[in-house]
Amino acid sequence: MALIDIKNLTFEYPGSLKPIFKDLDLQLDTNWKLGFIGRNGYGKTTFLKLLMDEYPYKGSIIKPVPMAYFPFEIRDYNMMTLDLLEILQPNFQLWKLQREMNLIEVEEETLYRPFSTLSGGEQTKILLALLFAEEDRFLLIDEPTNHLDAHGREVVAKYLEGKKGFILVSHDRDFINSIVDHVLSIEKSKIVIQRGNYDSWEKNKNLEDQYELEKNEKLRKEIRRLRESARQKAVWSHKVEATKIGFGPVDRGYIGHKAAKMMKRSKVIEKRYEKAIEEKKKLLKNIEPIEKLQMNVLEHHAKPYINAEDFTISYDNKHIFNPIQFTVEKGDCIVFKGPNGSGKSSILRAILGENVPWEGKLEIAKGITISYVPQKFNYVEGNINEFIDTMGLDKTKFLTILRKLGFSREQFEIPIENFSMGQKKKIFLAKSICEEAHLFIWDEPLNYIDVISRIQIENMILEYSPTMILVEHDRRFIDKVATDIIDLSK
Repeated sequence: MALIDIKNLTFEYPGSLKPIFKDLDLQLDTNWKLGFIGRNGYGKTTFLKLLMDEYPYKGSIIKPVPMAYFPFEIRDYNMMTLDLLEILQPNFQLWKLQREMNLIEVEEETLYRPFSTLSGGEQTKILLALLFAEEDRFLLIDEPTNHLDAHGREVVAKYLEGKKGFILVSHDRDFINSIVDHVLSIEKSKIVIQRGNYDSWEKNKNLEDQYELEKNEKLRKEIRRLRESARQKAVWSHKVEATKIGFGPVDRGYIGHKAAKMMKRSKVIEKRYEKAIEEKKKLLKNIEPIEKLQMNVLEHHAKPYINAEDFTISYDNKHIFNPIQFTVEKGDCIVFKGPNGSGKSSILRAILGENVPWEGKLEIAKGITISYVPQKFNYVEGNINEFIDTMGLDKTKFLTILRKLGFSREQFEIPIENFSMGQKKKIFLAKSICEEAHLFIWDEPLNYIDVISRIQIENMILEYSPTMILVEHDRRFIDKVATDIIDLSK
């Protein structure tokens, strides 16, 4: 056992209004399987980069073992895979790499193909195999599931279950839940580390939030009672004191004593009131509200919205999947499932009217308005206001959705190209959510999206029952929202 010792770590980006980390103290065991969670933009990737000494910081980070980061930076995707791996990690031994490839279910022949010809899942798995081929390092694994299909996630999860000595950033709740033995969470006002998995962290967080909410409500009622009581005592004191004035046989000394006693009690109550207010101010700072999202769902007279029979995608007279049939009616949430390369995104593009070679029957009701969230979004740049103008969005609705998804007002001024991948994805999700549409088509919408936002989107879909077609691999999400699953692997 060795400890990574972090003391007084402080870091902020140039020009930012507040630091990402301030006087952070942490100790991490290099034998842990540490899950790392938190909202997009809270600094998870920044933290990993600081561990890799990629940014200047104040404080100290004592590392007893070398560290390695995933994903690797790849500049030439057209290289032969084995040649590329030798550039990325020059000292690996081939037999160790082959051992890891076997464990993570990657065929040896992939080493002798151009890296660009591998599927996203194959690329992810072979790079993870490379990462673990060298021993005696602490590994920083940043969102490995984004390009993995459902089966790939199961394979990688089983692979990582047998490993130790890493930090794993992931927002897929079932994936991270099955792997980790500790959780590091960047929360709204603090950083928490605890033994257990995602489910145990969520249970503890809910209990903590519930305790604070109940205590806050109790103090709120107490403050209101004390404030009224202090006011009454002060009023009575003044009234009693006023009876000394005038003529007649009265004991002015007794009256003055009684008024002073009432005023003293008023001051005591006032101090209790102020103490309760101070105690109340300390509460609710770390509660992350799961705010409701609102959709603009239009109704269409057609039934169904989409009808497909003997439908398939065909390249060079070769079917990508066996012909399928499906209908999409009002309120349906259809999820296309299948391995990488099985044609899921091509189906969406065909429905959108793009130039995709398909066969069979595909009928789309006339006048259907579609809102689309693409899988790829790296091309967007400029600032939020420019994006709003370009897309013709309702500014108030759009910014309100972004705020509910965890954006701060300060982030609205930052160039989009400086956002995290999750923040960029949220821009496109917010765009779709605030659009008026009959049908919402989302291609892997949860890639890079944090856990709280996933729950918000789940709740929104369950409340508004929009007509949707999704490609998604998050099993917990699919189980909650899907009305039908079409498996292209069968």
